[in-house]
Amino acid sequence: MKRLCMAVMAMCLLLSCGEKREEATLSGLMKSDFVSEVEGKPTALYVLKNKNGAEACITNYGGRLVSVMVPDKNGKMTDVVLGYDNIGQYVQSDGNYGALIGRYGNRINQGKFTLDDVEYTLPQNNGAHCLHGGPQGYHARMWDAKQLNDQALELTYLSKDGEAGFPGNLDIKVTYTLTDDNAVGIKYEATTDKKTVVNLTNHSYFNLSGVPGSDVLDQLVMINADNYTPVDSTLIPVGISPVDGTPLDLRTPVAIGKQINDPFQQLQFGRGYDLNWVLNTNGDKNVLAAKAYSPTSGIALEVYTNEPGIQFYTGNFMDGKDTGKHGVLYPHRGALCLETQHYPDSPNHPDFPSVVLNPGEKYLSECIYKFTVE
Repeated sequence: MKRLCMAVMAMCLLLSCGEKREEATLSGLMKSDFVSEVEGKPTALYVLKNKNGAEACITNYGGRLVSVMVPDKNGKMTDVVLGYDNIGQYVQSDGNYGALIGRYGNRINQGKFTLDDVEYTLPQNNGAHCLHGGPQGYHARMWDAKQLNDQALELTYLSKDGEAGFPGNLDIKVTYTLTDDNAVGIKYEATTDKKTVVNLTNHSYFNLSGVPGSDVLDQLVMINADNYTPVDSTLIPVGISPVDGTPLDLRTPVAIGKQINDPFQQLQFGRGYDLNWVLNTNGDKNVLAAKAYSPTSGIALEVYTNEPGIQFYTGNFMDGKDTGKHGVLYPHRGALCLETQHYPDSPNHPDFPSVVLNPGEKYLSECIYKFTVE
């Protein structure tokens, strides 16, 4: 009897050893928590790693950047992106954590624009305006994913003619790349079969401090821009103005909390920083467009792009009630966003850089989020 019990115990031990337990990602995510189905397509979590041990995790639901692990000043791997740790929360949330945004990032006035004397009507999901392509924009769509190698993921999506009111079948490819210099590169490509407007971006919420549940008010921001696009009370641009002599002059690093509550109308309209800056970079992705830095972690984020503008947003509408990864409650102003883009409402401003894409042309936009330590 004793021998039988020992044999059973040995067999159980062998079976338990044979079971391969799921390993969490470096950021503590479980791939199984991202296995589901949306719009009849399977969701998944894709993991990119470079030779330095940095890691980026992406889900094909909304093409979202779920986590980015980079070293802080002490070499500790740190997650610098806000988000959720399962697909269910992403689907239920109306937020844009880490998402690909389109067909038109930012606002279009009254949800209307005209091309070749034809007026197009879009969903009004931000007061009277269309924001980020409407409530069912690309952030809420399923992307087809193909992992090219350990460091690159290709996402594709066909945005059909008439989707959210936009004209033309837009064939889109977005490639995420985690490079060996700890940069997350995002390359957007698109073609259309009918004249349309396009403005794609990524809406990652960054907190560089490494302190879960902290705000970003002590983090520093620099934006390489002499001008910005001032807005009316509904956050629609009314032209282009210089940053000189305003709290929007971020040409040298400024702590986010230093002037965010100043009685400056443009800050009050957005409850803090929520504006588009007109970059000085002339479309050169090798020139630094913006930079953020946390004195707590020593982590710096450099932004490079071929886009003419960048939206700087400081989580002013975060209400402190959203529970993110690992049960962390995200506070008011708990993150900063640096969204590379064409200007808001450009289809209704002939003096702004054009966002029109014609058949036979190729849309190409690039954004590089590079992480360093200082």
